[in-house]
Amino acid sequence: MKKIIVPIDFSEQSEYALKVAADLAKKHNSEILALHMLELNQAMFNSSEGLHPEQTVFLLKLAEKRFGEFLSKPYLNGVSITPIIKHFKVFSELNEVAEKHDAELIVMGSHGSDGLKELFVGSNAEKVVRNAEIPVLIIKNEIKDFKVERFVFASDFTDENLISFEKAKSFADLLSAELEPVYINTPGDDFLSTKDAYNRINQFLTKANIGKQVEIYNDYSVEKGILNYSTTISADVIGIPTHDRKGLSHFFVGSIGEDLANHSQIPVVTFKI
Repeated sequence: MKKIIVPIDFSEQSEYALKVAADLAKKHNSEILALHMLELNQAMFNSSEGLHPEQTVFLLKLAEKRFGEFLSKPYLNGVSITPIIKHFKVFSELNEVAEKHDAELIVMGSHGSDGLKELFVGSNAEKVVRNAEIPVLIIKNEIKDFKVERFVFASDFTDENLISFEKAKSFADLLSAELEPVYINTPGDDFLSTKDAYNRINQFLTKANIGKQVEIYNDYSVEKGILNYSTTISADVIGIPTHDRKGLSHFFVGSIGEDLANHSQIPVVTFKI
């Protein structure tokens, strides 16, 4: 893991994310790209009542000063950090930053109580997760000495999820974590018999060319099943697939992914389908 992007808005949650990124950087000799996006927008410069040049310079200098103070923390000693300041909140630029610097992971903070729309930048946060081409690790609480030993990846094991499963396997290998794939079986229209579930899973694993045991876990909903199973095995991280046209959509239907990231106290990492 060469480079990790951490969006910073100076909140408590973004510092939680920065601490996790620092732990990962120290263990994997990675560089942190600390990214701050200003509240400025183009209209402030173009309108007749827009900012004067000296006002713009003042805001930029103020942001740089605060950014520098935020990054001067003892837990960052020995970590290579590159601060990046973008003038506008255009979150599609995260992919540009990731591609330019060959970043492999985004670590971002979440308030949690109000869902992904309260991630570090209000309603735009979901767009970051939806559009990110690289994995996004969502951190909600302060974690001391972050490490991943058991990594749950929930899937419905349809062909659409082959790419996200491969990404999850690479992520687990990168962190030397034990990958724990799980299929959540629920009552109703999505219910599969044990035989049918294993047939689907075995076909999937054959196409993925991965020999891995998959747990079938029964529960009343997919979200509850993932959370209960992950808690039962003391998982360190939960992985879920995300679809660019539906955001953190459930791999069957609805918004289970959003609910999971919102309600889970265990860190969640998303992988683009």
